[in-house]
Amino acid sequence: MVLYIILAVLIAYLLGSIPSAVWFGKLFYGTDVREYGSGNSGATNVFRVLGYKAGIPVLAFDVFKGWLAIQLVNWFPVPGLQPDPMVYIKIGVAVAVFLGHVFPLYAGFRGGKGVGTLAGVAIALYPLALLVVVGVFILIFAITRYVSLSSILAALSFPFIVIFISGERNFALIGLAVLVAIVIPVTHRKNIKRLLHGEERKIVFKRKDGQSQT
Repeated sequence: MVLYIILAVLIAYLLGSIPSAVWFGKLFYGTDVREYGSGNSGATNVFRVLGYKAGIPVLAFDVFKGWLAIQLVNWFPVPGLQPDPMVYIKIGVAVAVFLGHVFPLYAGFRGGKGVGTLAGVAIALYPLALLVVVGVFILIFAITRYVSLSSILAALSFPFIVIFISGERNFALIGLAVLVAIVIPVTHRKNIKRLLHGEERKIVFKRKDGQSQT
């Protein structure tokens, strides 16, 4: 059991560490997105620097690796272990894949904010709640054009949606939802400062070669 948990967490971290934004930008555009825009290696900065044609596949992969980390536990469970204890292993894996994205081993521990990867985790663990959260994100983004603000408010709404809309009763899964609501604002603390000072950049879906978007 201990070996299984260590291996599951390690695989999840290594999976989360795959820096899709960095590798995709360098391979197809000859650009390290960390040198432009916000200096972040997340999908949002790819949208800013390289445009939606690059941003969409990067975001899709970030979501996929979060989903895959959880699915690997579903596909290769501990023999004979009941579903309730397996939930705790999935939570450990979720945290590991998120940390891998934020602090990627393959990219000098300079990663993204983890929103896309957590969305992938949510697809596997909270499918109904995620649909509602995505709706919250889209509504706020349509009004403000700030990805950071949309992500923060969607994350803050997440535990309430998990409890009151999807009706989740598992305390471990509720706890993970609360943790998401805490961690996402923390990873966006610089964005929060820029928002408060009116310096945060809005997203536009166009590319200006090598230039960040405002």
